[in-house]
Amino acid sequence: MQRLFALYVRTSLVLRILVGFVAGSALGLVLRNVPGSAAAMNLYIEPFGAVFVNMLKMIVIPVIFFSLVVGTASLPIQRFGRIGAKVLGWYLATSLAAALLGVAIALAVSPASGTTAAEWQALAGQMAPGADSVAAAPKSAAAGFRDLLLSMFENPFSALARGNFLAIIVFSILFGLAIGVLSDSSGDTERSAHLRRLVGLLSAARDGMFKLVDWVLEYSPVGVFALSMVNFGTYGTKIIGPYLSATLGVAAGILLMVFGVYSVLLRTVTGRNPLRFLKAVREPMIMAFVTRSSAATLPVTLKTAREELKIHSDLAGFSLPLGATINMDGVCVHLPMFAVLAANMFGLHLTPFSLIVLVLTTVLASIGAGGVPGGSLMLLFIILEPLGLNPQQVAVIVALALGINPILDMFETMNNVTGDLACTYAVAANEKLLEGAPAE
Repeated sequence: MQRLFALYVRTSLVLRILVGFVAGSALGLVLRNVPGSAAAMNLYIEPFGAVFVNMLKMIVIPVIFFSLVVGTASLPIQRFGRIGAKVLGWYLATSLAAALLGVAIALAVSPASGTTAAEWQALAGQMAPGADSVAAAPKSAAAGFRDLLLSMFENPFSALARGNFLAIIVFSILFGLAIGVLSDSSGDTERSAHLRRLVGLLSAARDGMFKLVDWVLEYSPVGVFALSMVNFGTYGTKIIGPYLSATLGVAAGILLMVFGVYSVLLRTVTGRNPLRFLKAVREPMIMAFVTRSSAATLPVTLKTAREELKIHSDLAGFSLPLGATINMDGVCVHLPMFAVLAANMFGLHLTPFSLIVLVLTTVLASIGAGGVPGGSLMLLFIILEPLGLNPQQVAVIVALALGINPILDMFETMNNVTGDLACTYAVAANEKLLEGAPAE
């Protein structure tokens, strides 16, 4: 037993996770046709996967808080504005590229063309009960923007308790900036020393959280095995059939983003080999694919940024938590597919102007996706409303999206996390914030 455990620990974590994913998926597909297996998997296997996701959620809030406060407090104030603008600029640029790519692929694939609305509505009827919970989402872009703006500012303790990532990020950045400003401008030597000790204490707490991340990751192959087994044992491949063109279209768009757009970005801005970058970030990519949550993957993303990409903790601690909340490139690829599907189903003509509105609405709506599993579903209300669909028609599309969302969510979350790391790495290289690079 000791030898087996030693072999397990010595084996590459990425290999262990891949084996867990493949073995769990294959076993789930085999067992799904056995009578009573679904109930048994939910009762005895699903808890091991849920424990893994809960462990990630347990550590993600303190990781975000400590990383952001230390990162913003440590960055020189005179450079913070420039670096922050570059991070936001790259996030918006890649989201716009993803939306344009998503619209182009959706028009090329043209899902639901050649079929009748009745056929799709019958399929949507099977998913209708699950669509009811999504109907509570904001029904307009204005309402969505208002709620997004208000959610940025609230009691920080309430935000920490409820897991409101946007409010935590805003408070942490402002708190870190306040510490940095006081440290730079204070003529009081004693107060400056106190502030430096505070940053040191928060930095030590952040490092302690990263050690906890290491421990959680040792369990990750077991959690990935359980999650994969239950996902494929529950859904199998049957949900892909009716949506084959949409599934392949979204997957192709995301692969183009990862191996095309990000590779060009990295080669152009950093001059480095994009394949080496993708090899370095394979661990968070796999974790995002399995957990379907940018937020839950964040501890792994931060660890990879520091240890594999050698990005300074100050920048990674600021950029990556922000990206996990607002940079949703996978969502921008995904959402236009259902907009074009809706247009084909209900006979809507998409003019050049409506396509421009679709691109802009997709980019703006993606900021509110939230970094949680299935977060993009509620955004369908925002992007479909400008197309002229009535509430009943939107409900049909949401129900259809529910049917395939577990599969597409895996791909889009992997894209989201890869985009966060690519943009952060580009800024780090440009600002000489890679470990070993001379600072300005």
